[in-house]
Amino acid sequence: MTSAIDKEFNMKILYLYLVEKNILKSMQNISKISSQETFTVRHPVLRMGKPIESCSFEGDDLETTTHFGLFLKESIIGVVSLFEATNKLFPQKKQFQIRGMAVLKEHTKQGFGKALLLHCEKYSINQDANLIWFNARTEATGFYEKMGYQKTGTPFDIKDVGEHYLMFKLV
Repeated sequence: MTSAIDKEFNMKILYLYLVEKNILKSMQNISKISSQETFTVRHPVLRMGKPIESCSFEGDDLETTTHFGLFLKESIIGVVSLFEATNKLFPQKKQFQIRGMAVLKEHTKQGFGKALLLHCEKYSINQDANLIWFNARTEATGFYEKMGYQKTGTPFDIKDVGEHYLMFKLV
């Protein structure tokens, strides 16, 4: 019987092989999805232990909101939602807000979050936006800073979610 450590090791070896042979990129795809489809990742990553209804965000179903799912083979493993929303702290005319960005735990630290973020940036530029902003959980700010986003202001608490920073990037 194979132990959990052996399985994890074998998965890492497989992952490295797929990356080396450039097979992994051909197996991943980012596509538009519905707001309800985001729940498969939002719930276990962002709303664990809360009712599934807590995965629905105000503005999810507006025409100006776009949801993206990152598929590995045929399974959604990451999601992000892009809201056309203006934050008055920034002078840029057309802005997008990222909400509900999440990658399933077993797929973190493999470049999937980066792929989703870059996809949002490209989409925003194609929509003539000049700025992306969002409220980032404190523990995720390092990832966003590596991607060129900046914190502004002081940390603040979002009830039942935790401490956040306002972050932004000109695109």
